[in-house]
Amino acid sequence: MNGALLVLIVLVVAAIAFAVYASSKASSQRNAASLADAKADARRVIERLGGQVFALTGNDDAAKQALADASERYTAASSQIDQATTARQAALAKESAMEGLYYVRAARSAMGMDPGPELESLSGQRSAGVVTEDRRVDFNGRQIEASPIPSQRTPNYYPGGRVAGRPVPAGWYSEPWWKPALVAGAWGVGSALLFSTLFSGMSGVGYDAQAFENGYGDGFQEGFEQGQLDDGGFDGGDPGGGGWDGGGWDGGGWDGGGNDWGGGDFGGGGFDF
Repeated sequence: MNGALLVLIVLVVAAIAFAVYASSKASSQRNAASLADAKADARRVIERLGGQVFALTGNDDAAKQALADASERYTAASSQIDQATTARQAALAKESAMEGLYYVRAARSAMGMDPGPELESLSGQRSAGVVTEDRRVDFNGRQIEASPIPSQRTPNYYPGGRVAGRPVPAGWYSEPWWKPALVAGAWGVGSALLFSTLFSGMSGVGYDAQAFENGYGDGFQEGFEQGQLDDGGFDGGDPGGGGWDGGGWDGGGWDGGGNDWGGGDFGGGGFDF
């Protein structure tokens, strides 16, 4: 009797061990397949970016700068995909390459060429808004300008997205005012004042400096106002229904394309905000 019970216990333990092994093996196979698919998808975009970068030559300052930024993204994405060991890391490499394609598209537009087909949206891009009018402001003893189109005064393009957790609207600028935060990973004192001065009341940027500081983009104001209804707004406390537009946190803080992976010189220090 005791012998039969012992045999039964051994069989049960063996069955459990086999089930665990089979499940683990299947999970590993799924992860490997997912990584392979993600890498293939990223390489497709990276190769497309590389073809554009090597084929185009800028004919003015705006186009040259946009192509230089595209080349930096190509270098960064190529490095990222070589180091990727998870599907998420491969997706980040694709995001860098996709951002590079936006710079290529901007360069083509600056040269009067067909910009090409529409691209996938970047993380945080839609909520960041877009420059819709020319603005020129004085800030810390220098003039900073924003425009929806390139010019000799606004040769620096940004496709829109999040930098160090805050939204930066898409548009052309006199200087890359977001780069200090991109390099340092944090915004300096005065950044909210600059944002307010440059974008206040602009139709394409539907949030204010406070929302900028808090890291939100377009849709935050509506969600906040909705939350204030019904005696203090606690009845509207569901973050899924208050205008957060699914992008408030942007999938884990990609921060404007993840350009801080390296692979390109994002220097440009000396901006004291």
